[in-house]
Amino acid sequence: MDKKAVALLSGGLDSILAIRLMLEQEVEIEALNFLTVFCTCTRKGCQNAAKTAAETLKVPLKIVNISEEYLQIVKSPKHGYGSNMNPCIDCRIFIFKKAKEYMEKVGASFIITGEVLGERPMSQRKDAILLIEKEAGLKGLILRPLSAKFFEPTIPENQGLINRNRLLDISGRSRKPQIALAEGFGINDYPCPAGGCLLTDSGFARRIKDLIEHDSLDLSNVRLLKTGRHFRLTENAKLIIGREDSENAVLEAQIEDGDICLRLSDYPSPFSIIRGDADNGLIELAASVVAYHTKFRGQETLRIDYRKVPILNHTTISIRPAKLEEVEKIRI
Repeated sequence: MDKKAVALLSGGLDSILAIRLMLEQEVEIEALNFLTVFCTCTRKGCQNAAKTAAETLKVPLKIVNISEEYLQIVKSPKHGYGSNMNPCIDCRIFIFKKAKEYMEKVGASFIITGEVLGERPMSQRKDAILLIEKEAGLKGLILRPLSAKFFEPTIPENQGLINRNRLLDISGRSRKPQIALAEGFGINDYPCPAGGCLLTDSGFARRIKDLIEHDSLDLSNVRLLKTGRHFRLTENAKLIIGREDSENAVLEAQIEDGDICLRLSDYPSPFSIIRGDADNGLIELAASVVAYHTKFRGQETLRIDYRKVPILNHTTISIRPAKLEEVEKIRI
């Protein structure tokens, strides 16, 4: 067995410390970072944090976007969901299987993670950790330097590649031990633990569940879930309304052929999209909901412009703004 490992590097403090502990034992590291569309910091945080950490640690980094494949895990997880739509155990099994493939590709012998026993309620219980390791086909090949003393020695420890006496026994949700360890290493530039997975958010989870129930779970539709207010118009159609200028711009950048775009004719208003099959009656319903979400909803009628992408010409209709009870009835 070679003294070379693949290290899962999120860019957070735990994974940084795990790698640093292994570098202290002269392990050759290949860092690996996985991205999904569900990362709360996908737009600007996760990749940059991992890149910065890898540069600081002076280890090579491979970033892999696994969003497309991961959708199938979200849709039907073998081990079920957490408190919302988070399939944490299946997620970890999937990630470790991917890491194993990369380990074999680069000629590494084992995997390093920053997992801390008991830090996460679903996937970092001891029974869950051992189940994940087994189902990923990595029994004895995942080394957790921060919590290693709570587990049986791994294969690299048994073969003398790793000195078990220099591994740690950190557990629980408190970050004080990690912060103290970081100070000892002179590590003071690391992200706060605010990132995470959107699938644990109850509002986002409702929207994901809606997509699954209406057989429309794909990357394009998932990306839309991050922006605006969402409404289920029919089995085959949704309405998304921007909440501010920045969201309007994001929605406008994500329109696809077949989408119907709406906004007020005579006043500033949110940019809105109907995605799915929509006849004239449904467009009028959507327009009334768009009108409700403006400061002009007290008027008896408002004019709405709409067009079906990629057609550039728009049609104008006059509609009555919806009432609150009508809006709430279809809100996701």
